[in-house]
Amino acid sequence: MKFLPSPRLAAAALLALLAPLAAQAEALNPPVKIRYEEVVRSILYVPKYVALSQGYFKDAGLDVSMKTSQGTDKGMTALLSGSADIVLIGPEASIYVHNSESPVKPKIFAGLTATDGFFLLARKPVEKFDWSMLKGKEVIGFRPGSNPIVFLETALRKHGVDPQKDVKLLNNIGIPARAGAWMAGQGEYGIFLEPEAGELVRNGKGYIVASVGHEVGQVDYTVFTATDKYIRDNPKVIQAWTNVVARAEKYVKDTPAATLTPQIMSYFPGMDQAAVTEAIERYKQYQIWKTTPLVTAEAMNQLQDMLIASAVMKDSARVKYEDVVVADFAKKAQ
Repeated sequence: MKFLPSPRLAAAALLALLAPLAAQAEALNPPVKIRYEEVVRSILYVPKYVALSQGYFKDAGLDVSMKTSQGTDKGMTALLSGSADIVLIGPEASIYVHNSESPVKPKIFAGLTATDGFFLLARKPVEKFDWSMLKGKEVIGFRPGSNPIVFLETALRKHGVDPQKDVKLLNNIGIPARAGAWMAGQGEYGIFLEPEAGELVRNGKGYIVASVGHEVGQVDYTVFTATDKYIRDNPKVIQAWTNVVARAEKYVKDTPAATLTPQIMSYFPGMDQAAVTEAIERYKQYQIWKTTPLVTAEAMNQLQDMLIASAVMKDSARVKYEDVVVADFAKKAQ
């Protein structure tokens, strides 16, 4: 007996066939040039590199040029000075600027990473790691007030380690010099992103003992940000960008690491493909990437709790969710 599909299934199949055509029809025409800056070059941002290499931005009518800021502070400076249109930075920067006297206010409109992507490395193999092992030790941290150090301090406090009294955090090492400082013998422990973390492990210079993000939980870590004026003046561009982010996040979630690796290798010249695949698999294991671009009020409230606990902001300086996040574009992209 031959079974015919139900009208509902037939309609669903037709919509699936028409979806690519609809996306193509909505592409901005003529294409819009976007000056974009990423905070650092890292495998932590795989969905973004996939979107660039696989033509997602082009499909949406966005002509993207990319620079690497080497720090959230520098990325925010580029945004406020007008040398970048969209930046990928930590959400804490938008809170700081909102509380400042800057007449230009940034707004978060989409999220990329669901939590911290740094791994804690030890110099020697540790059979059974416990965070109390960091007491009395030097730890390579990150720039004061930045998300990496705030998340690390949160993880330390969670395990009964006072980041101000129990450890010596080395937070004055520039981003390009961090791996070199570790190789030169600074720090007994340190936090590193991929691909640096994996490279140090493969060279026998370190051992991954913990994921900071896994310890802290799901709190938005890096987000796409633009000025409030740019968002008001270019809503179609922001929606198109957010649609691309949603598409890339879903694709990365559903795609094996081995398939993703060749799609991002051009952004990591000289690296071994097997090493990149291993790094992607590690991030997948800890569910580092968001599956939707929406940055929630709950996540922003939790981040502010962490900033206050790390004494980089006062409770009286809390900002309202809608003052730093525009959620409309992410909700439509869903």
